[in-house]
Amino acid sequence: MSEDNLEPLEEGHFYDKQEHPDQKDTITKVTGMYKDWFLDYASYVILERAVPAIEDGFKPVQRRIMHSLKELDDGRYNKVANVVGHTMQYHPHGDASIGDAMVQIGQKELLIDTQGNWGNILTGDGAAASRYIEARLSKFGLEVLYSPKITPWQASYDGRRNEPINLPVKFPLLLAQGAEGIAVGLSTKVLPHNFNELIDASIKILKNKPFTLYPDFPTAGIADVSNYNEGMRGGRVRVRARISQVDKSTLAITQIPFSTNTTTLIDSILKANDKGKIKIKKIEDNTAAEVEILIHLPAGVSPDKSIDALYAFTACETSVAPLGCVIEDNKPLFIGVRDMLKISTDRTVDLLKRELEIQLNELEEQWHFQSLERIFIENRIYRLIEEEETWQGVIKAIDEGLKPFTQHLKRAVTEEDIVRLTEIRIKRISKFDIDKAQEKIEALEGDIEQVKHDLEHLTDFAIAYFQNLKEKYGKGRERKTELKSFDTIEATKVVLRNTKLYVNRAEGFIGTGLKKDEYVADCSDIDDVIVFLRDGSMMVTKVDVKTFVGKDIIYIAIFDKSDKRTIYNMIYRDGRSGPSYVKRFNVTAVTRDKPYDLTTGTKGSQVLYFSGNPNGEAEVVTILLRQVGSIKKLKFEIDFATIGIKGRASRGNTVTKYPIRKIELKEKGISTLKPRRIWFDETVQRLNVEGRGELLGEFRANDRLLIVNQLGKVKTIIPELTTHFEEGMIVLEKWVPKKPISAIYYDGEKERYYVKRFLVEHENKEEIFITEHSNSQLEIVSTDYRPVAEIIFSKIKGVQKETLTVDFEDFIAVKGIKALGNQLTTDKVRQVNLLESLPFEVPEEEIPEEMEVKDEDTLSDTDDKSSLDDDGQITLSLD
Repeated sequence: MSEDNLEPLEEGHFYDKQEHPDQKDTITKVTGMYKDWFLDYASYVILERAVPAIEDGFKPVQRRIMHSLKELDDGRYNKVANVVGHTMQYHPHGDASIGDAMVQIGQKELLIDTQGNWGNILTGDGAAASRYIEARLSKFGLEVLYSPKITPWQASYDGRRNEPINLPVKFPLLLAQGAEGIAVGLSTKVLPHNFNELIDASIKILKNKPFTLYPDFPTAGIADVSNYNEGMRGGRVRVRARISQVDKSTLAITQIPFSTNTTTLIDSILKANDKGKIKIKKIEDNTAAEVEILIHLPAGVSPDKSIDALYAFTACETSVAPLGCVIEDNKPLFIGVRDMLKISTDRTVDLLKRELEIQLNELEEQWHFQSLERIFIENRIYRLIEEEETWQGVIKAIDEGLKPFTQHLKRAVTEEDIVRLTEIRIKRISKFDIDKAQEKIEALEGDIEQVKHDLEHLTDFAIAYFQNLKEKYGKGRERKTELKSFDTIEATKVVLRNTKLYVNRAEGFIGTGLKKDEYVADCSDIDDVIVFLRDGSMMVTKVDVKTFVGKDIIYIAIFDKSDKRTIYNMIYRDGRSGPSYVKRFNVTAVTRDKPYDLTTGTKGSQVLYFSGNPNGEAEVVTILLRQVGSIKKLKFEIDFATIGIKGRASRGNTVTKYPIRKIELKEKGISTLKPRRIWFDETVQRLNVEGRGELLGEFRANDRLLIVNQLGKVKTIIPELTTHFEEGMIVLEKWVPKKPISAIYYDGEKERYYVKRFLVEHENKEEIFITEHSNSQLEIVSTDYRPVAEIIFSKIKGVQKETLTVDFEDFIAVKGIKALGNQLTTDKVRQVNLLESLPFEVPEEEIPEEMEVKDEDTLSDTDDKSSLDDDGQITLSLD
């Protein structure tokens, strides 16, 4: 009966289609092999292929490769093809899978000393064919992987040879190399960690000290491990490429995220460019031993926003989900990296103990035989066998001859010992030196005592072992991946708006496909659009080719749900003949495609005036009333600055109960919102308005930030929240244009120190204010009005010159930024320090003007009771 002919009925029951094509009366119950096949297959994949063992950190194929390398090891390189062929004696799979596994081990540059083209993890290039590349065990691998006397062995799959069940690895290899595998029903992903940090953590475990472990990737990059969760299920590590700005139109990627390579990274950038998410001019890949990808930007494209867009829309930022799964006692075990390291450290201690015990036993055996040999030769016991004619007589004679001299031995003399004595050559007996023999015995006694001491102080011995590993092999294995907290990039704020939004106001259509209608703004396909209609309704919808939102559109714009500074000013009539109301509001939380009524809901209501103001501007409008009855005043003004900002559902303030003929704009408004308070979060090196980090000040539309770096460069920028800050920044503060900057620097060409004071001359240009010689360097810089510095001189012939105090204001006048400055001293300077600045009264013209502002964050959504009387004057009625 063929397996293909079996049709399942229920668990464990089948009928044969060929024998019974038209009925299901005959049921054949299948047991045994069929029933267990899937479980057997799943167990095989989990235990024998995909998941590493907790004992040594190896998958079976990796363990067999390392065993084969040891068997072939003679200090010289072996062709990888030969190693693969040798491994096939132990691994029942094809050469390709073995070769790929060996290349992966070799690329980690820890256990295998490689020669030839082994591929490039940075570019994704594969290794050369196994017949062209060579390998041998590294010195580190030889030291930590092998110890045959304590290795558990088993028969290979064909029974012809023995292979290790696991290798006695005396190092947290699993955490150092990492592991990844997909089995049946489960998977594993252990991230790689830093060599030296693992050793340090193991030592801390032995000393009962707390420790932390975070991954370190061979591709370097920047990692946010705040949600690492010790490498267990549910954790996540965000990894970013290192991107720097070369100039205004060029970005450089010098490190890439783990699990990517330059090929996939560039492909993701090109795809994002094709989809319009970012805009680039061209990409150059100069990667060799180090990553270097140059991204050239078109003119007018912001480098800061481009960096954020690369993180948001390309593989420049990836998210890695660790999953600590290992095999212990032939069962999967889900475990964190801390426990993995503790198990590895405890196992290393146990292996060291077993090695010491074996070494002690061997030393004691050597001491025993050396002592027997000395007794045997020194007391001429070998002469006792001259008269013996049988072998048993020889053994007995020697045994009887030794008895008077063996009381000090640590164990009884065996027949095997006597046989070894009979094998000593005559030449050795004739040249036997009693003094040298005693020296050897004493040396052995010293070694025995040392091993016993190590066993009694096993923890200290293990600590010394780890320290020795770090000293011998830790150089050049410093951390590559920088650990840093990331800010969350909002895609809508950095996406390239590469398409155009149009509107047909009368018909009520909006979209990117209405190219014959009115242009609104540039947009992207992930943007939302806010629309206000004449009937007082509002809707937020996603950008599309063509969308109907309602007829008679009066206002349309790109919508940002987190924008609290855009304020809408509105005057509407309640119903067909009701009173008119004025209101100011912002729009934040809304449901997409849901209409909202901004009026009281009376049928026939109509918006008479509307404006959207990005910075809370409040204009002045003129109200013209219709001539009805005995109205005394047909014209009056409303200043929106006098209207409080409420929720969008509020009714608003009464304008008039009479019909309005016309509303005219009299005067454009200024912002009625508080200046925006901006903080700098040093952890993520970004600006924010949420109160994280150091407060830089309150910024209006034209205010700028002053930045000075260690290279002696100064610039001012608009404080945009997407700004990226470079390393080496020493001054970041709100810029006061008339406040001078003071500095002391060393001129590398003249080999003298200079003092200068200057003002920033070009607010949109980065300038260097020290000389450009390669040895020139900035010593101190201050933005205080009257800074003071102390100059400490070097001793000359044992004489210490008195410290010099420099008042910058008295020492030098404010000059141009390119001026050399005044020479500080001709003497040799040892140190320059900033002291407490002198008091100074800030000039009135440099004090920011106070504005009477409304804080939108403290206003309620309830109606106020103010209204305009018949003469157009605002009155306030209180309940």
